Amino acid sequence: MSSSDQSPHVRINGKAVNRVHSGHPWIFVSDVIDTGSAAAGDVVRVVDGKGRTLGTAHYSNSSQIALRLLSRRAEQVDEAFLAKRIQAALTFRRVVVQDSEAYRLVHAEGDLLPGLIVDRYADWLVVQFLDQGMDRMKDLVIAALSSVVQPVGILARNDVPTRAKENLAQESKVVFGNPEAGPVEFRMNDLRWRADLMSGQKTGVFLDQRENYKAAARYAHGRALDCFAGTGGFAMHLANVCESIDLVDSSAASLHTAKENAALNGISNLQFHDANALDYLPGLVSAHRKFETVVVDPPAFTKTRSAKEGALRGYKDINLRALRLLDAGGILVSCSCSHHVSEADLLEVIAEAALDANKQLRVLERRTQSQDHPILLTVPETHYLKCLIFQVL
Repeated sequence: MSSSDQSPHVRINGKAVNRVHSGHPWIFVSDVIDTGSAAAGDVVRVVDGKGRTLGTAHYSNSSQIALRLLSRRAEQVDEAFLAKRIQAALTFRRVVVQDSEAYRLVHAEGDLLPGLIVDRYADWLVVQFLDQGMDRMKDLVIAALSSVVQPVGILARNDVPTRAKENLAQESKVVFGNPEAGPVEFRMNDLRWRADLMSGQKTGVFLDQRENYKAAARYAHGRALDCFAGTGGFAMHLANVCESIDLVDSSAASLHTAKENAALNGISNLQFHDANALDYLPGLVSAHRKFETVVVDPPAFTKTRSAKEGALRGYKDINLRALRLLDAGGILVSCSCSHHVSEADLLEVIAEAALDANKQLRVLERRTQSQDHPILLTVPETHYLKCLIFQVL
């Protein structure tokens, strides 16, 4: 528990003050003038050059992001503070989530709790503590989640690279409830799913595409190809509208889970290919294979701004190959989860790919991450997923 009166004071320069006033919660180490007595993970009072309070933040002594604002005023950050924010997040999900027991409950900055991710799978929660401050407060976070949500169990998936920047250990473990947690079953978009919350992709499955799965199913038809299929998110939703679906993924474990998910729902028109889609697609093009629907949902091609140019070449290449598999009337669903690649960037490279493939595309939908991954207007980093749906004319 931290009192706003007793918290260390961290002084920031004018550039950072302007950043705070622009609505962004991050303050970089280069803009910190004086850290006072602040230690790793402390709740601190952020002040300007004249000592005026700008807000309350978590302090990191190792990350380039030295401060993450929790509040725009001086206030106590305790279990009650966390419970209030979590309750607000849950209330919002009750508005935007339908037909699903699986969704993101807390989306870090998007829910004014930077450094904290909470995903819900039926009666289970999976948490990620991404910075020193939230890691220090993990017992309070778990207590607040237990009080507000009353889950049967909570897992910590602290196995993400981001924690290395905070000098935090990589670990995955049950932190509340049954220590013998196995695969968890839940409903998402009225389909049945099974996920390994301890070692599955992300925190179990890709929840940020939940709404895009349904959107893709509105247009998909015929023979479908699902590239970078993971645990079968797109394929499962397309199964009722497509005659057959080929799933391609380089993770045997993910494909095994996809097969289990298909069996749970009595889906039998899927074919599974354990292969890297980047290597698999050229063979399909050379063999003159044709599909009526192609989904391209690769992992992030870049995590840094400096690697953006190479990433754009990668996105163009994969979409060009996908377009060569489609004829008139075909549907292309193309996604990018690279924050540094904007929607405009993705549209531009797909336009270039379409010209090279001699295809004319109609834009059917321009989409982003599911609403349970909220985007803050003044924090562009909260917008990362792009999902574009096209029809070949």
